[in-house]
Amino acid sequence: MSVNYPNITLRSRSSMTGRTSNRKRIIEVSGDPEVIPEFLAEFEAADPILELEPLSPVDRSRVYVAMTYDAYQWDSISERLSDMEVHYRNGTTITGGWERWTLYLDDDESIGDIRRSLEAAGNETELVRTVELSELNAPAQLDMFDFVQELTPRQREVLTLAIKEGYYQRNRDTSVEDLAEEVGVASTTAWEHLKRAEEKVMDELYDYLRSAPE
Repeated sequence: MSVNYPNITLRSRSSMTGRTSNRKRIIEVSGDPEVIPEFLAEFEAADPILELEPLSPVDRSRVYVAMTYDAYQWDSISERLSDMEVHYRNGTTITGGWERWTLYLDDDESIGDIRRSLEAAGNETELVRTVELSELNAPAQLDMFDFVQELTPRQREVLTLAIKEGYYQRNRDTSVEDLAEEVGVASTTAWEHLKRAEEKVMDELYDYLRSAPE
């Protein structure tokens, strides 16, 4: 359903609870505050959803919701990964119909086998990046790696280029038009990608500053 709302992002904020078919988790919905109530209404009407209980006002750009659903009707990727005994990071995000997952695989586990299993169930998969855990020498790098995956490929491209070309420098010479020309898109498109990327960066920074010890 999220494919119909490309500017809405869902993020799981808790693991599943419940021992029967009724499961519960907390999700974060972020995006256009004028669209979120419409999205939530359509989301709640889906067959697997038993109840959506807003935990914060729904007219904001970030809303927290307690979701109760029927696990027998919810053909989720998390259930499939669990069935395959694959270790994955909680807090996956869904944007524009794409779910982003971070998997931690042992040497004897094959990402190819996992992809084939998911695709056999009708899912389209794309491997974005593989990283050896030995290359990540601090927990903060794991958090940063997970966050970067939440940006779309185009958002990452435009944001990386903007930083490289000094777009955020005090006396900058680079404009959005320059970035758009380099990437090969319209200036309005480049601006939109940059704006969305900046929103995600600032949201993550806000979460960090809010929880950081004084």
